[in-house]
Amino acid sequence: MSKQRVVALLPMKANSSRVPGKNFKDFCGKPLFRWILDNLLAVAEIDQVIINTDARDILEDKGLTPSDRVLIRDRKEELCGDEVSMNRVLADDVENVEADLYLMTHTTNPLLQPETIKKAITRFNNLKEKREADSLFTVNKVQTRFYKEDMTPVNHDPNNLIPTQDLEPWYEENSNLYLFTRESFAKTNARIGANPKMMQTPALESSDIDTPDDWDMAVIAAQYFINKGIVNNV
Repeated sequence: MSKQRVVALLPMKANSSRVPGKNFKDFCGKPLFRWILDNLLAVAEIDQVIINTDARDILEDKGLTPSDRVLIRDRKEELCGDEVSMNRVLADDVENVEADLYLMTHTTNPLLQPETIKKAITRFNNLKEKREADSLFTVNKVQTRFYKEDMTPVNHDPNNLIPTQDLEPWYEENSNLYLFTRESFAKTNARIGANPKMMQTPALESSDIDTPDDWDMAVIAAQYFINKGIVNNV
């Protein structure tokens, strides 16, 4: 049986509204995008990383040049802008880049570790072989008390308080990692297929930087990882 071709899709835009220039901003010693890119390249199972971007000049200024494992694709004009669905960008990559398995992540997930990425690939391959899933995405497990804005309790009874660890767990899509095939993408026109499965990721790895507060929290986690020798920031 021939080795499957695994392609990581790492979309990257020049502008960011809430944290200006965040994809290229220094994050604990190197540009933010380099954190997840380096972790993807550390996974031997990944054959190539595709960067679909409108910021080729910025990437080159930051020292990134194409290689046998890194392909920079210039984003089509009609796919640029904050209002464009990410699934449209992914559809362009899937249409133009052959792979048996696509892995999609973001520059805003700097702490997702190679071991977790490998675990996700292995789990999805096992599920797919058993025909139990056509795609996989990562989640955060949440067990806490929720309310609607009008103070209506959502998932608990205020008159019968039970320990939070006994509440029914809810799972939050954390935008860290998606695994899918060309066939599953065609069914839904989306990175999550018709028969997906979830995988919980470690809490400290599951940052998704969208706001200045997210950035600050991710810096704290990154410094912890650096101090523990879990990651290297050079």
